[in-house]
Amino acid sequence: MAASMCDVFSFCVGVAGRARVPVEVRFVSSCKGKGLFATQLIRKGETIFVERPLVAAQFLWNALYHYRACDHCLRALEKAEENARRLTGKPGQVLPHPELCAVRKDLHQNCPHCQVMYCSAECRLAAAEQYHRVLCTGPSQDDPLHPLNKLQEAWRSVHYPPETASIMLMARMVATVKQAKDKDRWVRLFSQFCNKTANEEEEIVHKLLGDKFKGQLELLRRLFTEALYEEVLSQWFTPDGFRSLFALVGTNGQGIGTSSLSQWVHACDALELKSQDREQLDAFIDQLYKDIEAATGEFLNCEGSGLFVLQSCCNHSCVPNAETSFPENNFLLHVTALEDIKPGEEICISYLDCCQRERSRHSRHKILRENYLFVCSCPKCLAEADEPNMTSEEEDEEDEGEPEDAELGDEMTDV
Repeated sequence: MAASMCDVFSFCVGVAGRARVPVEVRFVSSCKGKGLFATQLIRKGETIFVERPLVAAQFLWNALYHYRACDHCLRALEKAEENARRLTGKPGQVLPHPELCAVRKDLHQNCPHCQVMYCSAECRLAAAEQYHRVLCTGPSQDDPLHPLNKLQEAWRSVHYPPETASIMLMARMVATVKQAKDKDRWVRLFSQFCNKTANEEEEIVHKLLGDKFKGQLELLRRLFTEALYEEVLSQWFTPDGFRSLFALVGTNGQGIGTSSLSQWVHACDALELKSQDREQLDAFIDQLYKDIEAATGEFLNCEGSGLFVLQSCCNHSCVPNAETSFPENNFLLHVTALEDIKPGEEICISYLDCCQRERSRHSRHKILRENYLFVCSCPKCLAEADEPNMTSEEEDEEDEGEPEDAELGDEMTDV
């Protein structure tokens, strides 16, 4: 039951000066599955497409630790100065050029029943229309015995930071189908994402939940069923179906990061200043980030993940010709060309960050095999095929120092 191309492209947002999205989805091979290909010349630096997710959700620990984001689009809700004060632990922290902060608190609205916050009336209404009527906990928002709160607490007890997924992404998938008039359309859209074998699914679940994953998965399935059972999706609530749903989110979830402070810094970078004023502002920002690192570490952004139909068709390359980003400080994903892309050429992004892409072929393959269950055969990997299958001593030491869920390039893209 495949979704039509009209359905797939319906989540793309218009790009100025372009009548249609200059890409098409093609079957590549049984190994790689689908791929995304250019239908016209795309110049370096051009935005290829902008896409909104089918569903998105903030990570649960991230929300618990007061990273305040719109419950629908994940736009950061704190003023840049508030953000800086929380992240530095300095209540008196003051930012220069406060007028550059783009946060509009006068537009914020909350759900009148459960009080979750949105960046605008548009987001509140969009959430209510798509899934929130099913997921609204009303006056039971803080009741630990509410089925949805029990599910979220169980998830937090088995998936600790750094987070790479959320059970609430799955909950919003179910709630979307439950609320939809055309339930089959949404089932078709969710079925577009890549499927794995039973053994591969177990590897993904193991990666997310750890060594005791079988018992934890069954507990989550029971709580998920208690909170959200839907007859149309009955297969998703069986042990095999729930494992498949879990693996779908674990494999296809695209990390989303938003930050009002980051937006303020970008606006500062664009200011036209005298050289002395520029040096002073740059020095202030450098020190601010040092203070944040000392107080908060690497957790700077409001973080979550989403399911993007078109972006999920982009295959990996260690020498990508495109990259993803979230420059609008919300869940709208931009895919931008890193070089000229010819008609008929495949559009590839990298699942690795910049540092990981510079490591040896063996190290890159190790990360991709453990997290995405495939062996890369991009031009760079083929050119380095004669390299010994060993990491350098320096890379081995780095591997030992990395947490098991070290952040990957496609799991979180800087704003």
